[in-house]
Amino acid sequence: MKKRLMACALFASLSVQAQNHDLPAPVKALEKQGITIIKPFTAPGGVEGWLGKYQDTGVTIYLTPDKKHAISGYMYDEKGNNLSEKIINDEIYIPAGREMWQTLTKAAGINEGSDQADCPVVVFADPFCPYCHTFWQQAQPLLKEKRISLKTLLVGVLRPDSGRYAAAVLASDNPASAWQTLQASNGKNKPTLPEKTSQAAFKQIQHNQSLMDQLGANGTPAIYYLNKDKALQQIVGLPNAEQMARLAACE
Repeated sequence: MKKRLMACALFASLSVQAQNHDLPAPVKALEKQGITIIKPFTAPGGVEGWLGKYQDTGVTIYLTPDKKHAISGYMYDEKGNNLSEKIINDEIYIPAGREMWQTLTKAAGINEGSDQADCPVVVFADPFCPYCHTFWQQAQPLLKEKRISLKTLLVGVLRPDSGRYAAAVLASDNPASAWQTLQASNGKNKPTLPEKTSQAAFKQIQHNQSLMDQLGANGTPAIYYLNKDKALQQIVGLPNAEQMARLAACE
């Protein structure tokens, strides 16, 4: 997934910090410039390295042999492989992504499909989002084949009344049925708006919006799943053919 999109939320979950008094002077100097040091590591060739973040992006810092200079940047091997990106991904984004996935799976939502499906998927959707509707249609065969299950977290972002209709769906006697009716009719069979928005539904929508903001998603549908390597995947907007194929295969 696009790592920077989730950085703000993911770094909040990191609890291991390098002790400031253990840092060499050049690394301390970088810390004073705004780099948060997370942990040390040993790089190839015996080079001392430190993992950190700068403006919510993972960074690596390398100490020169004289211990008087520090370099912030990427390290590559003789084949051109980015070794820094690997440690940032392995040590920061993948573990934190798994933690975020647990938060998403615990969130209350509209569930479709089997609990035994190969690939659970979470999607943030607006009642009047045409791309959300198209994705819902594309997901139906996969749901029937138990290739995916789908949890929809409703938000209200597209129209002034999106939030009210999202709340009406959630406050209905059967939210899953109300949502499926709305989607199957391409938005024509809307739920009846109550005179007063349910406080519980309103709080749920606010919570969903907060999660979406934390993930850095700036549009709907915003789709998430863990691939077979247990790495969190993100698709913002209607998936293209390749993205949909990868989702269906949980890749």
